[in-house]
Amino acid sequence: MPEHILLAVAFSSGQPPPEMKKSLLLIPFLTIFTLHAAPEGIPEGYKLVYKQDFLDAKSLKDFIPTDTRVWKWGKDGDRGYIEHFGRSKYKYKVRSPYNIALIGGIEVKDFVLFVDMMQTGKEYGHRDMCIFYGFQDRSHFYYTHIASVTDNHAHNCFIVNDKPRTKISHETTKGHKWGSKDWHQMKVVREQASGKIEIYVNDMAKPIMRATDKTFGLGRIGFGSFDDTGRVSRIRLFSPDSKENSGDDPFIEGR
Repeated sequence: MPEHILLAVAFSSGQPPPEMKKSLLLIPFLTIFTLHAAPEGIPEGYKLVYKQDFLDAKSLKDFIPTDTRVWKWGKDGDRGYIEHFGRSKYKYKVRSPYNIALIGGIEVKDFVLFVDMMQTGKEYGHRDMCIFYGFQDRSHFYYTHIASVTDNHAHNCFIVNDKPRTKISHETTKGHKWGSKDWHQMKVVREQASGKIEIYVNDMAKPIMRATDKTFGLGRIGFGSFDDTGRVSRIRLFSPDSKENSGDDPFIEGR
């Protein structure tokens, strides 16, 4: 008997036919698997290598910031987050963002990253939040700057390669409306072999930015802003492989 008919019989009679009992026993397990499956669009072979829901203030210890004095833990209803509430007292080696908090202890090369971010500053053209990736040291990394207005120094993907940041994105939008204390879901897709970088905001099907660059491979992930304020929440990092690192502090020389 076809399974869709067996299911109809099972739920109309209250008792499943004998040949259906084994199939019905699998349903709870299938449901559990579905509920814990990776988000849509995660490539085959990728696994969850880092997750952070910021349940308490101890979660801040997972991060290495440019300036610990301007980062704190907080809660918005049932949502935990970390927040940078001022400009870091940090002197970069080459012109690049001031407010950075790196995930300590893990590096990835190819990855899909999900994170929720909120901008808490005043409105102006370069009002921003940033996501960092491929981080080698404080003078070698990528970052994406998501801002209200686009130009050669804002709302683009950049590389810092021992000289002031340089735009590498070949596609972007006119800018992003951060709103007032609104959470925005971000997704970053990175494939080192092809150089692909794609940035998604709120709409996970259509990227707002694209870039191509193969310079950096394995590196750290981080969050922050060029010199504004904002919040970071609900991080999910998927990768086919990850590497532990010593969690050393790369910002010591800049403090």
